[in-house]
Amino acid sequence: MKKTLSIIALSVIGFGLVSCKKEENKEVQNPEVIGVDSTNAPSTDSTVAPVTPTVAGAEAVAPVKSNQPTTTIALSESNFDFGNIKKGAKVNHVYEVTNTGTNPLIISEVKPGCGCTAPEFTKDPIMPGKKGKITLSFDSSSFDGSVQKYADVFANVENAPIKLTFNANIQP
Repeated sequence: MKKTLSIIALSVIGFGLVSCKKEENKEVQNPEVIGVDSTNAPSTDSTVAPVTPTVAGAEAVAPVKSNQPTTTIALSESNFDFGNIKKGAKVNHVYEVTNTGTNPLIISEVKPGCGCTAPEFTKDPIMPGKKGKITLSFDSSSFDGSVQKYADVFANVENAPIKLTFNANIQP
């Protein structure tokens, strides 16, 4: 039984490692996710839920509990369209975030769905009413045609992670 489970686990990991192949044109849903300021009291549960691989090679992300008080966030946009770009181009886009709550906004991690996407983000706490940035950089070298990619933003908001997406049409 353990051997079978080990083989299945290795197979799932193998699927995850090849998820950024040239042929990938993964469709991503684009829900507009905004945190809700439900409490100003710190949570007593500071555990981080594990990320569990699924059979399709995608990851199911469990909500992350933090010891930070929650706040709310507004995005300038949650999806960006690069339009037509030349194969091999490296492009980036800045998503602006505004702390609309009463507690400091802390972005703890930005996790892209693919190795072709690199994140940068405001690491200092974003005070109420202030703005921060999340930049996603995309390397189109391994793709042809229409692609849609995403990154999950983990922060001290009620409905984390927040999904940022972008599309591009890769031209030869």
